[in-house]
Amino acid sequence: MDISFWFRRGCGAWYKLSALLILAAMVSVCVHAQTADPAAAQKLEQEGKLAEAAEMWHQVLKNNPRDAAAWASLGLVLSRMQEYGEAESAYRKAIALNPKLPGVQLNLGLAEFKSNNFQAAIPPLRAALAENPQSMQARTLLGLSYYGAGQFADAVKQLELASKADPSNSELHNVLAQSCLSAKKYDCALNEFSWILKRDPDSASAHMLTGEALDGLGRTPEAIAEFELAAKAEPRAPNVNFGLGYLYWKMRRYDDAAQALENELSVDPQNAQALAYLGDVELKRENTEKALPLLQRAIGLRQDIPVAQLDMGVILMQQKKYPEALEALQRAEKLDPEQPEVHYRLGRLYQAMGQGEAAQKEFARVQQLHKKEEENIAEKMSGGKASPRP
Repeated sequence: MDISFWFRRGCGAWYKLSALLILAAMVSVCVHAQTADPAAAQKLEQEGKLAEAAEMWHQVLKNNPRDAAAWASLGLVLSRMQEYGEAESAYRKAIALNPKLPGVQLNLGLAEFKSNNFQAAIPPLRAALAENPQSMQARTLLGLSYYGAGQFADAVKQLELASKADPSNSELHNVLAQSCLSAKKYDCALNEFSWILKRDPDSASAHMLTGEALDGLGRTPEAIAEFELAAKAEPRAPNVNFGLGYLYWKMRRYDDAAQALENELSVDPQNAQALAYLGDVELKRENTEKALPLLQRAIGLRQDIPVAQLDMGVILMQQKKYPEALEALQRAEKLDPEQPEVHYRLGRLYQAMGQGEAAQKEFARVQQLHKKEEENIAEKMSGGKASPRP
């Protein structure tokens, strides 16, 4: 066997390899031509072949990276695939290339909303609404985004208009009602919850929220009636008994408060607020031995409940544990600096510790706060805002 055999064999292999490479190149050209076709990408999308459609749009954009419509189409496909982060990026590239491209701002806002990026959803949704003021989808999404971002007054403005356009939408009424409540627009909240209760009179949550709105308006007895209805409709609903117990406590109905708070703790033994207010009730009933473990449990669960820190300071002062009492009362003051009783207790404690000047400052602060409280009451009576619940 001479060298020509190996030459022919090598050439044959080379020709075979060359043919494969040429064929691969031809296939590549064909695929590229097909991939770079926007119509083919749209057809795949219509057929539900989203991954293939996305790949085709990527190929289109390799050929023409400044095609704003292609970026928008890619964003839409990615959104349908729930790949919202990539979709948002595609939409923003489309907007950068053509800010007036129809519908892209709305789609970007929707993608941000679905990612729970409520603050980021607001600017594109506002732009979408400016583009089409009649779009109830844009207005509703904008209102819901304001709600999700905690901008409740802005949410109310948008959701009121959306609700009027879709008056039978109970979910919309519910979010509007909660927005009104959070924005302390109590009359608005009451109107919305009344609408809800007409359609579902046994809704425990609607009764609770109605009660919260009534309490915000200073109509605490009526608020109690709503919470009583909520507790009757769903006695083991979370926080229904706590809310009722708090309102009884507020009205100094301590026996009723104790029962309601105990009912809450039978449902949720780790409810720190129920423990704290029950501890306060026991302290007010001069049952210090019962109050102390309740307050300790509450503080062990949560450090941020003012009434628990205040009461702990009172008990520690009674036990003449002055440094510990001072720490507790200072924590209470930090949590609720406008509470007159905290400053009164601090003044008493400073007196007991022989710090007369510090005591006088605290007592002067008590007088200032009482004067401010009287002014607030006068404001409420003339239609001002009521104080929030804890």
